[in-house]
Amino acid sequence: MKRLFVSLSILIFVLSAAALAQDHPFAIGDLLKVRRVSDPQVSPKGDLVAYTITDINKEANRGVAQIYLVPIGGGSTRQLTNDSQPSSSPRWSPDGSKIAFIREDQIWTMDASGGSLKQVTTISTGAGDPVWSPDGNWLAFASDVYPECKDDACNKQRATDAAQSKVKAHVAERLLYRHWKTWKDGQRTHVFVVSAEGGTARDLTPGDYDAPPFSLGGPTDYAFSPDSKELAYASNHDKVEAISTNGDIWVVSVNGGPARNITEANHSYDGSPQFSPDGRFIAYRSQTTPGFEADRFRLMLYNRQTGKAQSITESLDSSVDEFTFAPDGKSVYLGAEDHGRGPIYSVAITGGPLKKITSGGGAHSDIHVTADGKTLVYSRSSMTKPSEIYSTDADGQGRVNTLTTTNDAFISSFNLRPAEDVTWIGAGGTKVGGWLIQPAKFELNKKYPLAVLIHGGPQGAWNDNWGYRWNPQIYANAGYVVFMPNPRGSTGYGQQFENEISGDWGGKAFVDIMNGVAQVASLPYVDKSRIGAAGASYGGYMINWIEGHNNDPRFQFKVLVSHDGVYNLTSMTGVTEELWFTDWEFKGTPWANPALYDRWSPHHFVQNFKTPILIITNELDYRVPVGEGLQLFTAAQRMGVESKLIVFPDEGHWVLKPQNSEFWHNNVLGWLNKHLQ
Repeated sequence: MKRLFVSLSILIFVLSAAALAQDHPFAIGDLLKVRRVSDPQVSPKGDLVAYTITDINKEANRGVAQIYLVPIGGGSTRQLTNDSQPSSSPRWSPDGSKIAFIREDQIWTMDASGGSLKQVTTISTGAGDPVWSPDGNWLAFASDVYPECKDDACNKQRATDAAQSKVKAHVAERLLYRHWKTWKDGQRTHVFVVSAEGGTARDLTPGDYDAPPFSLGGPTDYAFSPDSKELAYASNHDKVEAISTNGDIWVVSVNGGPARNITEANHSYDGSPQFSPDGRFIAYRSQTTPGFEADRFRLMLYNRQTGKAQSITESLDSSVDEFTFAPDGKSVYLGAEDHGRGPIYSVAITGGPLKKITSGGGAHSDIHVTADGKTLVYSRSSMTKPSEIYSTDADGQGRVNTLTTTNDAFISSFNLRPAEDVTWIGAGGTKVGGWLIQPAKFELNKKYPLAVLIHGGPQGAWNDNWGYRWNPQIYANAGYVVFMPNPRGSTGYGQQFENEISGDWGGKAFVDIMNGVAQVASLPYVDKSRIGAAGASYGGYMINWIEGHNNDPRFQFKVLVSHDGVYNLTSMTGVTEELWFTDWEFKGTPWANPALYDRWSPHHFVQNFKTPILIITNELDYRVPVGEGLQLFTAAQRMGVESKLIVFPDEGHWVLKPQNSEFWHNNVLGWLNKHLQ
């Protein structure tokens, strides 16, 4: 009877939430209510999937993740952890009896039933990204340590001294002294191993190097060999890391000792190593152009007997984002972007043509295969549906099974309209694509304002996936037609298309966007007198460029929003951290190639500023530092342009804290509404 009462209560809550949702369009408050499903992990027996759900605690101003289980054949979910602290990164032990996970920056294990909780690590510098050894005896993890320290007591004392000191100065003697939103302060990321039963952790990558280094995306950058005797990991040993993308794959004994570099001949990024099930090969993601972070990632196969490596994805004109071996070791499953979507492919280890396993829209990720090789498990999302977990036959011939429906009842009540493919002719006669999203209660005979969203990167793309920072449904359901162009430089449209942004930031990409806006503005339901644009990072750069070039005879932008946008290329280059990026994009340093920096820098066109602009910048953003936004605001004010500045002191390149995110969305929409509604 008690169970029936609880079930009825849950049903009433779900139905009530759905009814309430129908009374208003999808808005930022609703986005914060979406439960974030992620990180599916298949049990060794192939009967269960462990995953996490992150719920936003707005009052605490953070997200809290907990671990859940769902049968792989479908059925009721079961919550495994329920603590005030987040529990994340669930990883099955090889025998399927335990799950390792991260809580309070330490590795814990628990029985798969949810009982017998045990803390495995007690390292003062914290542990992350746990990986089991195949024999179940070890767990590998990453931790940021002082490389000169020989034990954890030394690291703990260094941290205590720093915390107690009245001097809070940062000291640097080399480049890449800070990254994303944190100062390095002499620390390095190292890979450790610890007994699965606990005890003292052993540093397998000692020395004044990061191992793994900063990531250019992809799966975890370390993995055990099938016999559990070795560990492969990524590390960059170049002298000046700030101008180098030369990550290499190294192999070391789990007992420690000297490591061997197996990709020394390649001076571009190599990362995400995985051993084949039989141990014959190490697969890894690899680029071929030094210093170019957006070069195509090929999937390489290193033969451990011959010492030779070859690409098995030459037929794929897109980057391999993630991959996993089939259990028999004869093929690999991988994910890659394809014209705004993210399908799953399979390819034989001998290379050759790729087979598309999934079809239809959406973006697929977190690819796993059951031990019998029959079933794929993965996450999928779209612009109308947050991420959920699915399964399908590994050969792609069977139907797709939905394993979780965490947000279905809530989201379906809003009647979100799917994104539509749109194409047009860009610069040089090149075909360009993007997305168009209409309001939920769209009326064909009504005129709507147009919101143009410009993605960052610039080597990035708007894909058919669910997002929490630039979710187009927020704008569409505020009464806008939303246009999301994928101009020159966008990923998933072939490497040549991607390459054509470098050295040409305000050139072909600008024409691509303007031609796309002109085409969309001509639609009968778009009011071309009410067009606004918003973007972040490179998207913010393009907004700043538009501010000085808002003179297209076909239409005019009435309002702009620039978030963490590059404004002065020379000053930005002097304070950003990943210097290989500007070196590549502008073909050298500002003093070696000043003409290119001057040509494409928005600050040289201040005399043309006239469009109202909202400027957002963050003090912990070390990628496009806060001074860029401050300079832009000063210039706009000096030119008498209506402008507004928002500075977040506690955010990096993105605005992630729930209350900050709500404030951000309300101000962006408020600024657009003020000028367009």
